[in-house]
Order: sequence, then structure tokens, then C-alpha cells
Amino acid sequence: MVVAGRPRGRWHYCRSVGMTFGELLRAHRLRVRLTQEELAEGSGVSVRAISDMERGRAKGPQRRTVEALAGVLSLAEQEIGELLDAAKQGRARRAVSPATPSALPPDVADLTGREGELAELAAVAEGTRTTSVVVVHGPPGAGKTALAVRAAYRLASRFADGCFFFNLRGMDVRPVHPSEVVHRMLSALGVPEKEIPAGEAERSDLYRARLRERSTLLVLDNASDEAQVRPLLATGSGSLVVVTSRLVLGGLEASRRLGLDVLDPGESFDLLGAIAGRARVGAEPVAAARVAKLCGHLPLALRIAGNRLASRPKWTIGHLAGQLVDERRRLSALTAGDLRVRTAFEMSYRQLGAKAAVLFRRLSLVPGADFGPDVAAALADVDRFAAEDTLEELVDMSLLDTAEVPGRYVFHDLIRVFAGERLADEEPAPVVGQARRRMVDWLLGTAVRAAGFFGPDARTTPSGLLGSQEDADAWLTAEAGNWLGAMRWAGANGLHAEVLRLATAMHWYSDQRGRAETWVEVFTAGVAAARALGSVRDEAVQLNFLTWTLSVLMRRFPEALALHEQAWRASVAAGDVVEQGWAVHYRSVSELRTGRLEEAQVSARRAQELFRRAEFGLGEQISLSCLALVLDGLARHEEAVRVHRELLANVRSGRLELAPVMATEMSATLLVRTAQSLVRLARWPEVLAAADEALELLRAAPAPSSLCDARYLRGLALHRLGDAEAARAELVLAAALADEHRHHRLAVVLGALADVQDDLGDPVEAGVSRDRAAAAESADR
Repeated sequence: MVVAGRPRGRWHYCRSVGMTFGELLRAHRLRVRLTQEELAEGSGVSVRAISDMERGRAKGPQRRTVEALAGVLSLAEQEIGELLDAAKQGRARRAVSPATPSALPPDVADLTGREGELAELAAVAEGTRTTSVVVVHGPPGAGKTALAVRAAYRLASRFADGCFFFNLRGMDVRPVHPSEVVHRMLSALGVPEKEIPAGEAERSDLYRARLRERSTLLVLDNASDEAQVRPLLATGSGSLVVVTSRLVLGGLEASRRLGLDVLDPGESFDLLGAIAGRARVGAEPVAAARVAKLCGHLPLALRIAGNRLASRPKWTIGHLAGQLVDERRRLSALTAGDLRVRTAFEMSYRQLGAKAAVLFRRLSLVPGADFGPDVAAALADVDRFAAEDTLEELVDMSLLDTAEVPGRYVFHDLIRVFAGERLADEEPAPVVGQARRRMVDWLLGTAVRAAGFFGPDARTTPSGLLGSQEDADAWLTAEAGNWLGAMRWAGANGLHAEVLRLATAMHWYSDQRGRAETWVEVFTAGVAAARALGSVRDEAVQLNFLTWTLSVLMRRFPEALALHEQAWRASVAAGDVVEQGWAVHYRSVSELRTGRLEEAQVSARRAQELFRRAEFGLGEQISLSCLALVLDGLARHEEAVRVHRELLANVRSGRLELAPVMATEMSATLLVRTAQSLVRLARWPEVLAAADEALELLRAAPAPSSLCDARYLRGLALHRLGDAEAARAELVLAAALADEHRHHRLAVVLGALADVQDDLGDPVEAGVSRDRAAAAESADR
């Protein structure tokens, strides 16, 4: 490969005397403006080999390699001779260089995604005056050693008396004893063997004395515990000790702790590309992203996946992804030569005590993404405090991580798969079944109790975890993935009564909380459970719940109307007039939302009659509230305001015998609906008063949907009454609530906010709000 038009003439005579082979090679390559990849393509020498040469890791390549590189670089005969001489000198230096026990391992050329941690280590090294200790901890396969080694290569020149590396073999059956490290360190510092004291105490004294006046960088890799490290910490003059461990080493006094997490998706993609080839990974970006996700973005797993692809050039990345999908094969597929993800996990697992090992295995049964100590207690059949202690032990061993929410825990995906393998291999199926059933029973039972804090008769007795409605709401939210997973398992394994009990309990809670998709799943499961149990009445109840979810929460009105027919038939077959009333009421809601106002009015009055006949006052009031909405839609706003205020008076009088929280939430909802009708009449002071009263009630019983509506109406009223600044603040809060809870009114709120921003002379922000409103409206369709 000849590179034309690039000056070469005088460079040879200007170069520094004594340049190494790597320095010469890099200078020649840059002179002809070639990348390492281009030089590799022309010479047949790999990119990694060229990188190693230029960085001095490979100091003396063979003659044929030098000649292949020289041919691409178009070197003159004298320049080739100099390059060959430099390679020969590198081989000679390598031959006579003594191999010390503390020499750094090779650097990992493709270390990815750790620049932040490297910068922190550099900052500590820059600021150290005596001896600073940095602990690098993280799960197996996170790349702790690779980070420490890269940092050592970068920082070694700052420490005048040398850089030393010791593998403490903390995961071995017999970790390296500190006295052995002291002995080797003294040898590395030049102490003759005959002058090294025989006694451990004397050796330690000499070790500390030798380091006291020295500036050294000491890497203690793979430490087993604090006791192994403490004897090796000696005060030096501007020294740095980097300790890596799978344990947090919380008892060790450290200047800084760096907890290594997995890579982010972009970094994972880059690492796969660096190993398997960027062009290859770039040609299958979706499959590469899937492989990275199935590897849990763990550096070791990604490295193995990349090596497997590199060693199998005919494979597609999609083929590897297909192998990794099956959890039963995943860890076996993540093997490349002597690199095995499973082995990395096994080393930590072997360090666990019996109780910790049992809990570790059984946590693989948890259905959700994270969990609290109570779920762990049910699995291990111990009390909450014992479970929490063991969970913390697993965190310290980096086999478990703390979740974003304090007091909760999370598995790395691959470690969870490994725990499941250990469970299947080490515990009998009946024992595993009993543990799972304890967890499922506890989750479903607690969910039913928590849901009991909501609704008109809310009779749950506060106790333990569930001391109040706020506790119940927090528990149902935090454990949603787990009690939903327990419900799925119960349904699949014939526990229909338990599923039905859960779905029935959730009705009133679902009225203001949770995600609509969750309630579709719960009430669909409830319908299936009722049918499996042969209970027509329960089928009618669950069908009504599902109809309500589709109509009110999902706004899927045609489906809701179709489901109404099933609910009506089941309630008639059961002879249950209350459920007949609910079926007709939900029909009126769907008719109202689809603009069939006259039909909705007929259905609402019919529902009232059915509830009245059943002497069910609450149902009668709710159907009357729907009628008020219909009247509002028919432009009979004064009548709508009158009906809403009449209903509000009924709730406040106590005639309906509602639980206090239910009465508060219903009052807030009626005030919001009153304000909505008053908006149509442009009675802005009354709108503001009703919204203010609703917001005051919602302080005691927060309901996201009503809270969003109340803030929107208050902002609208303030704007119309001339206080644009206050209106903007209120509408911003309303938009945030609507966005967070996916409220159907988001587009309307943003439109109102844009109008206020226009009036305040902020057309840019108004344009942003209108763009968001258009996007929300499009998504709502």
C-alpha cells in the first residue's frame, strides 16, 4: 500500500534518539495518516497486536511482523533497519527483565465504560499526601480487576518508588495470607532474602518501615475480607492502595469506595463491537442490543459473548441471542474457553453460610423485579429481622444489590438465573414447592388485607406492615410486581378461590390507584377464576369490574359495551339485582363517553331504579352522579350543578355510611365534577372555590386522578380571574400529575398551559406545551 503526496524526507533525522519500537511504529503510522485498523487491514497483523506494540505491551515483535508493517508504511531501507533494530532491542530487554511477583497483569485493551471511576481514582492519587485507600467492589464479572489494572498503568508514573500488584485470591479455599504478601513485597522492594525476618511481627515492622518514606501504588486484588487487607496498609509518603473485592469491606477505613455497576446499553454495545468487530455489531444492532440485555450488561458476560462471536465468524448475532433466550441454557452458552460466567458466580456462592445459601437459592422464586425482607422471610420461613440480616450478608457478598427504594433488594438477571440453577440442583422439589406456596399465600393474603383499607366499608384492622391506608397504598405499589406474579402463578396452578378473593378485594382500590393495564389483568383473571369455580354471580361481579376498567380507565368504549352484554346476562342468571344495576350503570358510562347522551340518560335512570329496588343507596348515588354528567353533556349545566351539590350533601350527611377515607375521596370527586359544570357556566369564582375545597380534601386522601383535575380547574379559574402567574404554577403541577399517571386529560391541561404562557409573553414555552399536547392527543387515540 503506497501513500502518495505525504512528506517523509526530513522526519528520520529529527526523531529522538532511543525511541522504542512502539514509539517508532506509532510515529511512522501517524506520519502516513493511517488508523490502526487501516494498518491492520493492509499488513494482516491484528488491530489488538498493533495496539499492544504501540503501547509498549509487545516490545519486540518477530522480523516477519515488522516487515509486514513496514511494507504498508512505505518505509525507506534505513527506516526499516531502524525498526528491526528497535524490535531486536525490545526482545533483548524482555529476555533479561526479571519477572517480579508484583508485576502488573496485562491491561485489557477494550475496557469500556469506566472513565468516571478512573477519573475518581486519578483524583485520589492527585490529592494523596500520606496513604489513601480506595475500595473497588462489585458483583462477580463487573470488571473490578480490569479497572484496577488500567488505573495502575495510568497512575504508576506518579509514584516514585514503584507500582506493585498482588492477587490475594480471596475466593479460593485458602486465600493468600497477609504475611506472604509482606514477604513478597519486601523482596520486591529489594530486601535480600537473608535480611527478611523470620518472625511475622518483625517482618511487618520492617514492611512498614520500608514503606514509610516511599511513594508507592499498591493494588491488592480480590481480597477476601478486611482482616486480610489491614496488615498490608502501611503509611507512606503520598502512596495509594487500591483494594478490589466482591465484598463491600464496610469495616475497612477507606478514602473512597467505588461500587461497580453493570454497563449501560450504549457501553455494552461498544464493548461487543470492540471484541466481535464494530462492523459486524453495527450490521445487527437490534440483535446486538438483545444479546447485551440477555447478558445483563455485565462486562464478563459481554466479553464472553463477544469472544464467542469472534471465534465463530459464520454465526449471526441473532443466533447467539437465540441461544441466550432460554434461561436453562443461558449460563452454559456464556462460556468461551476458560471464561465462564457460572464459575465466577460459583466462587462467591461457595463462600456463603448455610442459611445465606438457602435464602439466595429461594430468592430466584420471587416473581417481581425487586422485593423486601418480608418476601424473603416467607421463602426462608424465618422472621423478618433474620431475613433482613441475611439479605444484607448477600449484599455484602455482591450476590444481591440494593434497589433504588431503600429497604428493597434486587438480583442481577444472570445471578438470579444462577440461583435458580442452584435451587433446582440442591433442594428437593417438594421443599421448593412449599417455599413457593408460603410466598404466594403471604403475598396474596397481604394484598387482600391492604386493599381492605379502601372502599365504603374499609374494615381492615391496622397491624404490622399495614398500619394505615398510606401504608397499604405504599405496600401495594412497592410489591405490585410480586403480588401480580403470585396471582398469575396461583391461576396457572388451580388456586382459583385465592385469585377470585384478590380480584374482588381490589375493586375499590383500583378506583383511584394503580395502572389501568394492571386492573385489566386482575379482573380478567377474576372472571376466569369465577368461571373455573362455577360461580355465576362472581362472574357477573368480575365482568362488571372489567367493564368499568375498559370504559373509565382505558376509554375502550366499544369493548366495554360488548362486555356489558356478558355482565348483564351473568347478573340476570345469578338473580343479583345489584350487579344488574352495576352492569347498566357501566353501560351508561360508555354511552356518555361515546356521545350517545340520550341513551346514556336512559341507562343512568334505569341503573338508579335497579339500585333503588335492591335498596343499595351507594349505587343509587353513583348512578345519579353519572346522570349529572349526562345532563352536563346535554348542556343542562344548572341541573348538573344542582344534582352534584345534592349528592355532596348526601355524602357529608353520613346517610351512605361510608368509611371516612371513602367519604373524603367521593366528596373531592363531586366537588371536581361540580367545578367542571360551573366552567361551562363561566362562574369562575365558584369554580375556584370548588377546586380549592377539593384540593383541601385531597390532602387527607390523595387520589391522583381527582388531584390532577382539581389542579387543572383551579389553574383555569385563576387564569380567567386574571392571575396568570398563579395559573401557570397550578397548570404545571396538573400537567406533571397527568403525565405521571397517564391521565386522559393531559392534552387539555397542556393546551390550557400554552394559553397562559402566551398571555405571559412566553411564546417559546407555549409552543413546547402545544407540541406536547398534540403528542399526548395522538397517543390517546
